[in-house]
Amino acid sequence: MHETIDRRRRQLLAGSAGALAAGMTGATAGLVGWSPRAWSAEPAKPKPLPEYVAWKDAESLIVHSASTIETKRSAFGTSLITPAERLFIRNNLPAPDPSYVADRNSWELTVEGVKNPRKLTLAQLKTLGLETVPMVLQCSGNGRGFFPHKPSGTPWTVGAAGCVFWSGVPVKAVAQALGGVAEGMRFITSTGGEKLPEGLDPKGVVVERSVPLSALEDALLAWEMNGAPIPLAHGGPLRLIVPGYTGVNNVKYVKRLAFTREETDAKIQKTSYRISPIGTKGDPSQPSVWEMNVKSWVNYPYPGMGPLPAGWVQIHGVAFGGTQAVKRVEVSLDGGRSWKEARFVGPDLGRYAWRQFVFQAELKPGAYTVTSRAIDAKGNVQPEERMENDQGYVNNSWRDHAVQVTVA
Repeated sequence: MHETIDRRRRQLLAGSAGALAAGMTGATAGLVGWSPRAWSAEPAKPKPLPEYVAWKDAESLIVHSASTIETKRSAFGTSLITPAERLFIRNNLPAPDPSYVADRNSWELTVEGVKNPRKLTLAQLKTLGLETVPMVLQCSGNGRGFFPHKPSGTPWTVGAAGCVFWSGVPVKAVAQALGGVAEGMRFITSTGGEKLPEGLDPKGVVVERSVPLSALEDALLAWEMNGAPIPLAHGGPLRLIVPGYTGVNNVKYVKRLAFTREETDAKIQKTSYRISPIGTKGDPSQPSVWEMNVKSWVNYPYPGMGPLPAGWVQIHGVAFGGTQAVKRVEVSLDGGRSWKEARFVGPDLGRYAWRQFVFQAELKPGAYTVTSRAIDAKGNVQPEERMENDQGYVNNSWRDHAVQVTVA
C-alpha cells in the first residue's frame, strides 16, 4: 500500500541537519536552515510579465521564469480569497494557444473507466451538476527556497499558493451519469491537453497524474475560478480540482479523465513529484506528492520591510490544514521558545480553504523572530523542521517560514 508523506516524515528526517546550532542566543536562537538566498524574496531588477499573463498585477508578483511566477509575501493582504491578478503561476509545459478558450463550451473531455465511457463537451458537463469549493491551491515546491541543499527547481518561498473559489461539476456526478465507476478501479487519472513538444517521448513530458479514488468525494471538473471563466494561464477552459492536494494534481486543460486500476506510467507520476532522499532520484516505491500537510506563515511583518516603530503591531498571516480543517494558530515572537494563540479573522470557508489569523502584540525596541504554527482538526501540529527531500517538496516547517523583525 502506498505510504503517505506523513508516515515517512520520521524516516526521511533521520540524519538530516535539524539540530540547533550551539551558541545561538536571543531572538535569533534556533534559526538553523535560514537561507540568505531564500530571504531575497524580491529581486532588485524584476522581470516583466510574460504576454500570456500581462493582465496580472505586476507589482504583486515575482517573475522567476515565463512559467513560474510567485506572489510577493507582502501582497497577500488580509482577505480570504486571492484575486486572480495576484495568484501564482506554475506551468509544467508552455501555456497553450488562446484558441483553447475561444469556444469554451465545445471543449471535449474523454471519460474512461466507467460503465458507459464517452466524450462529453463542456456544455454537456454543465448539465450534470454544479458545486463550488473554496480551496488552497499550492505548488508542491512552495517553500523550496528554504532548503539549504538548493534543490533544482524554482526557489519559491511562500508565494506559490493562494486561496480561490472553484466552480464546476462534481467528478462523482459525472461518473454516476455514465453508469458509475467500473469495478476494481483505484485511481483517478487525468491528462492535460497541452500541445506536446515534437520528437520527445510523450510519456516523458505529458502532464498526466493519478490520485487515489478516495479523492472522488470532493473532486470537481471546474470551469470557473473566483466567479469568472478560468483564465487560460490557470487551466481554462476546464481543470480538474482535487481539494487538499498539491497543485500538480489539479490538472489543467484536462482532456481525459479515467478511473484506473494502476497509477499512470507517465514520468510526472512515475519518477517526478516523489519524496526521495537527498541525492537520489524518484521512483514508484517512494511516496507521491499528493495531500498537503498542515501549514501556516506570517505575511506581516514580511522580510525586507525595514524596522518597525515601537508600539502595537497586528501580526497576521494564513493557515490551512490540507485535507483537514485548521483549528488553531499560535504565534511566537522569540523563534519558537514560547507561543501564544492567535485569533482567526473572517468567516470559515470550509476545511479546504485557508484561515487568516491575527495576533496583536506591543513590541518594544529590539530584535524579534516572528513565526506561526497551525494545528489541524485531528491535532496534527505544524512541525518545527522541514522534511528533507531531494526536490524540496511539501515544506511546512514553521522555523523556515519565520521572519526577522527589528523594532526601533
